[in-house]
Amino acid sequence: MVKKTVTAASMLLVSVAALAGCSDSDASGDDDKIVMGFAQVGAESGWRTANTESIKESAEEAGFELKFSDAQGKQENQIKAIRSFIQQKVDVIAFSPVVETGWDAVLQEAKRANIPVILTDRAVDSEDTSLYETFLGSDFVLEGEKAGEWLVENAADSDVDGDGDINVVQLEGTTGAAPAIDRAEGFASAIAADPAIEVTASQTGDFTRDGGKQVMESFLNSEDGIDVVFAHNDDMGLGAIEAIEAAGLEPGVDVKIITVDAVHDGMEALAEGKINFIVECNPLLGPQLMELAEQVLDDEEVPERVVTEETTFTQEQAIEVLPDRKY
Repeated sequence: MVKKTVTAASMLLVSVAALAGCSDSDASGDDDKIVMGFAQVGAESGWRTANTESIKESAEEAGFELKFSDAQGKQENQIKAIRSFIQQKVDVIAFSPVVETGWDAVLQEAKRANIPVILTDRAVDSEDTSLYETFLGSDFVLEGEKAGEWLVENAADSDVDGDGDINVVQLEGTTGAAPAIDRAEGFASAIAADPAIEVTASQTGDFTRDGGKQVMESFLNSEDGIDVVFAHNDDMGLGAIEAIEAAGLEPGVDVKIITVDAVHDGMEALAEGKINFIVECNPLLGPQLMELAEQVLDDEEVPERVVTEETTFTQEQAIEVLPDRKY
């Protein structure tokens, strides 16, 4: 009799709990949300700010719960964030790696926890491609090639001092970062078509405006006959403009400037003629990231590499598109 009484009481409690659950639809809806942990590089540039806003807005629109971490440009902070996401048992982890190497251990931890990982914007250098589901981002080598091809095509106009040689100084991105490595590689490959073009100095400006300004000031003091600046992003190019103007030179005329990104401030400088050519790197990856996350969690097959569609801009094109530019 006791056993039957306990069983009846248990059934009653289950029924009450079920009724309570049905009446609390908001709570059950929250339980159904996809939880994404996202470890961002930082806020070093206008591009990165636009990228962060796109991810946050897209997560909200898709109904995701987003756990966001800003690594402030430090790999150790990103690794800590990823480990925190694993401990919190998020559904999916996405991140834009500060540098290419040193990720295998933490990604193995995510794999053992059965939490899929999506790379955004930047790749990792690992022989084990099973550590992540897909990589969403730009083709950085192609971006460098586009910058170099424009310079080759406009070599005559870029020989500012008319000595027959085109001396280029390069403002590199963060040392060890995929965009810095790949853009330099693509640029070098393209300018090899013209032996008159030579990179005479190359130094990291860490993708920041202040870094670009400081390095450009150093170049102006140490390098003779600078014809062209190739900056791995707009912010460093904008910093270079400040240094060039402070030296009494006219950016875009006395020194030609090529950059990558096409954020609003860079496009304005291009429209004004202070920058001569910009290769686009689209930061608005949020919608594609949320779509890929849903596909991965639904066990759908996704490509190993998803390349974003991008273009290039001259001064005339910048003037035309600026009024409707989203970033």
